[in-house]
Amino acid sequence: MTLDNFVVFEGIDGAGTSTQIKILKERPESSRISFSAEPTEGPTGRFLREILGGKIELNPKTTAFLFAADRAEHVWGKGGIVDSVNEGKAVVIDRYIFSSLAYQGVSCGKELPRKLNEDFPLPSLLFFFDINPETSLKRIKNRDVTEIYENNDYLTQTRKQYLEVLEEYKNNSHSDGMKIVTIDATKPKEEIAKIIWSHISNLPIFKS
Repeated sequence: MTLDNFVVFEGIDGAGTSTQIKILKERPESSRISFSAEPTEGPTGRFLREILGGKIELNPKTTAFLFAADRAEHVWGKGGIVDSVNEGKAVVIDRYIFSSLAYQGVSCGKELPRKLNEDFPLPSLLFFFDINPETSLKRIKNRDVTEIYENNDYLTQTRKQYLEVLEEYKNNSHSDGMKIVTIDATKPKEEIAKIIWSHISNLPIFKS
């Protein structure tokens, strides 16, 4: 199932997804968009951020279940993604099932993340910000907070998983309604913002 007017930004840490969402929020059309991110600001999402920050250590499989639980509430909970789309808004989120398939695919194998995420709706538009880990880590080192996945080896494996996952979706008949746009994340942020808006502006909500 693909949701109209549902947009996802994906990429390894430091790819620039958060920067582009900030730019998008400054557009006058942003009043018609609901913005969010995963992990969410809900109880499970806040707990996940503690894990990602290295404050709590859990088995990777447990973490995969927690991501799926947080996502379920994000998608189907009150005021979540489905509600926002049904209310006539576009929804733009930073990270979704593809992050789980990539990151948890590395930490606990491919099978569990696939099973946990197989029933979630797909976005109609997916932006993948592609960047090599060396460049992303140079960006990350300027942050005040780092996460457990932010090292060259893990990010290299995660980028590989991302590319494999996206290739599978491109060849999957069940994801025909999802448009995948790969962005060179090393381009100037202004240029990337123009590319993003050229696609988002074609969503049904902005054509009505």
